[in-house]
Amino acid sequence: MSKRYDLIVFDWDGTVMDSTAVISSSIQAACRDLGLNIPSDETARHVIGLGLDQALQYAVPDLTDAMRPDLVERYRHHFLSQDTAIPLFDGAYETIAELHEAGYMLGVATGKSSNGLNRAMESSGLKEYFHATRTADVTLSKPNPAMLFELMDELGVTAERTLMVGDTTHDLQMAQNARVDAVAIGHGAHPPAQLQELNPLVLVDDFAALRSWFRLNA
Repeated sequence: MSKRYDLIVFDWDGTVMDSTAVISSSIQAACRDLGLNIPSDETARHVIGLGLDQALQYAVPDLTDAMRPDLVERYRHHFLSQDTAIPLFDGAYETIAELHEAGYMLGVATGKSSNGLNRAMESSGLKEYFHATRTADVTLSKPNPAMLFELMDELGVTAERTLMVGDTTHDLQMAQNARVDAVAIGHGAHPPAQLQELNPLVLVDDFAALRSWFRLNA
């Protein structure tokens, strides 16, 4: 069967790596450290996938420019104390390795920083499988389509031959803005019902289901 896509782009946090709880609790702990209003679990999870400055501004609406550097520092303190122990989702490594072996080009579009993504890719053993990445500190944050446009341009792939895989509405909205097909995975930061509202090609529960879908449809 001929391939439908040439490039498959993955979000990272909440999609490939099971980091949702660590990120949301780190945002809350940073706010607690500085005596700021502590966002709810729902709010802290909703901002996952955005660039850090954008995420913190949304999670803490009364955040001032003067307080932002301190909040960023405290967030990084809490997150970095745990990030090397964050696992991949079950089946993520095997699925990505299989796609690479099958000849797909693979990319990452993430709200992480370049340094943060490099650490995660190195520690997970996945770095060798990806052809290109975009992070929120080198281009515009989701849901702006810049990450996908830049990945497609770098790798010479059209929107019709590109697929986005993500766990948040930010991922799906970015794909829509880039006119790229998208698959949603429901084990991450945003509730499946919210993902379904954006009409992805399919909403899967986990990497076992995603791997099966790829084999039949990608």
